[in-house]
Amino acid sequence: MREFNWAIRVYYEDTDAAGVVYHSNYLRFMERARTEWLRTLGYTHNRLQETENMVFVVSSMNIEFKKPAYFDELLNVNCRLVRLGGTSLVFEQMIHNDANETKCRADVHIACVDVGTFKPRRIPASIRAEFKHDN
Repeated sequence: MREFNWAIRVYYEDTDAAGVVYHSNYLRFMERARTEWLRTLGYTHNRLQETENMVFVVSSMNIEFKKPAYFDELLNVNCRLVRLGGTSLVFEQMIHNDANETKCRADVHIACVDVGTFKPRRIPASIRAEFKHDN
């Protein structure tokens, strides 16, 4: 299945007074990496909403904070698609620094829903094919 890596620098605004990344910002980093992964496949959230009448939403997440990340660290956010269902995706996401220390790990469950009703809907076949394609 697909895997994607995205680098992000920790800015002062991402940290608390001690220069440690605030816990909720790891979720932001992961969301951005999934969005950029989707973009590399030729899709944007706006395009999916407008042309396919669908959006992807996080339905659940299990997250483990391993080590703190600090101001000015360069982080690598890895997205690995581990399951592709009819109406859902499951990602394993890892955040590492340049020394390959694991900072955070999460299992992220994503649902495909109708933009008007927010009820589950099937992921379109063309998009599923892109998700299955390995580079």
